[in-house]
Amino acid sequence: MNLSFPAAEFTALLLASVRAAAWLTISPPFNSNVVPAQVKALLSVAIALPVVPSLVNKVPSLDDTAGLVVSVAEQVVVGTALGFLTALLFAAVSAAGNLIDLFGGMSLAFAFDPMGSAGNGGSGIFGRFYNLIAVTLLFVTDGHQLVLRGFTTSYNVLPLDGTLSLRNLEHLVTTGVAEMFLSAIQIAGPLIAVLFCADIGLGLLSRVAPALNAFSLGFPVKIMLTLGGVGLAMTMLPQAVGSLVDKSVKAVLEAIGA
Repeated sequence: MNLSFPAAEFTALLLASVRAAAWLTISPPFNSNVVPAQVKALLSVAIALPVVPSLVNKVPSLDDTAGLVVSVAEQVVVGTALGFLTALLFAAVSAAGNLIDLFGGMSLAFAFDPMGSAGNGGSGIFGRFYNLIAVTLLFVTDGHQLVLRGFTTSYNVLPLDGTLSLRNLEHLVTTGVAEMFLSAIQIAGPLIAVLFCADIGLGLLSRVAPALNAFSLGFPVKIMLTLGGVGLAMTMLPQAVGSLVDKSVKAVLEAIGA
């Protein structure tokens, strides 16, 4: 009994899984440490399996070792670049939370804990809270399926023998950084303005009536305003996350030339 080994199919599955694994390592919501590495490996294979038939004719021969190594490196670069574009825009939510921590005085305890800062991923209280809410909203609104569909489109538009345009990628990264800062300011801007006005009011009150010691009330007042403002801002966060999902998918499609 002779058994034939599907070399082309196996090579296509391997290369497609490498691209998916590189993307899952960086792209939210799958880049979290909550998702084990074994699960990410299985997910990468699951993502690659449906597209293997369309990629069989785009793989190098198993006898071409140099071509295989180059192709693996190309898939890592493509997956990492697409994942970075997605993560760059979603970083706006965490950045907005960090701005609230800074202006609301919530980052003081975080600054006094240098050993714990490394384990917290460099984010304060509301930075981590906003990031957790954004990931939850991604799953609740099925935004993760839209992000995943945008990535799987890359196998059709940019097959295993295709490469990304570096000039186009440079433009998208530059635009993505600007979009990230703009989105972070739009999310946290109203609350930052309220906290800034509260600081001005406390400063004027301290000048008018020094005996009141207005700055002793500064922390309780700012904490109350921060918690109240964040509670109101939660109603607008689903819309902001939906907008970021659309922008990230468009950026990925533009990067692959779709």
